[in-house]
Amino acid sequence: MLKNKTVAFLGAGNMAEAMISGMVNTKMIPNDKIIVSNRSDMGRLQEVNAKYNVTVMPKADLPFNEIDILILAMKPKDIDAVLESLKDSLHPKTIVMSVLAGITTEHMELGLNEGQSVIRVMPNTSSMLQESATAISAGKNTTVEHLEIAEELLRSIGKVFVIKEKQMDIFTGIAGSGPAYFYYLMEHMEKAGVDSGLEPEQAREIGAQTILGAAKMMLERSETPTELRENVTSPNGTTAAGLEALAESGGGNAIKQAIKGAETKSKEISSNLKSNLVAQ
Repeated sequence: MLKNKTVAFLGAGNMAEAMISGMVNTKMIPNDKIIVSNRSDMGRLQEVNAKYNVTVMPKADLPFNEIDILILAMKPKDIDAVLESLKDSLHPKTIVMSVLAGITTEHMELGLNEGQSVIRVMPNTSSMLQESATAISAGKNTTVEHLEIAEELLRSIGKVFVIKEKQMDIFTGIAGSGPAYFYYLMEHMEKAGVDSGLEPEQAREIGAQTILGAAKMMLERSETPTELRENVTSPNGTTAAGLEALAESGGGNAIKQAIKGAETKSKEISSNLKSNLVAQ
């Protein structure tokens, strides 16, 4: 379904690069069918070209009539100006996919011409290793075929979840922002190890392997997280002591608050942009 499709990125930041890396590594899209652009930072575009051997060009030079899928990956605050600039340039059959937190399909549809297919996407930076948890929600003009094309493309960077758009904010809190929570956890695991005599690289590898193993247990076994936790927690043992300390420090609540905080921010972005659109 992706044969001969041309994919263009508008924005060349970390998320765009993670997705480009995944697509290039899996050979889902030929390198010469991937176009990367931004408004004016040619230095960044040349860096992406050197790393992935994809086509790069300023936004003003994009061949809009040849683009099958346009992925919006710039800063969310620029969305309205970008939609205005794209409105009369996009080919009617181009599928517009946005990876911008908080930007609804309705917001994109209002900013583009009637009938343009838009899909809201939330990947994470594990795209670079083809291990992203990616959610997609379809706009009102998105056909089943468009959704299938999006799913096939995004499977090149990991696992894809088709969800209702009202669930996108909580998905953002869990998966979009989630890698940062684990990196934060690993920072502190590494520091604890170093404080007790381990070398930093060794402590880092131990922590990473532990999280990897726990994730595989979750994905490959039928037990719930609670059951897996209970299975490794002997009464009065070391794990029980560690969990008690975690609970006393508010660890469980902190995790929930981190997720809810990201969810709330995603909703705020949507709400603020919608208010600005109505005011115009």
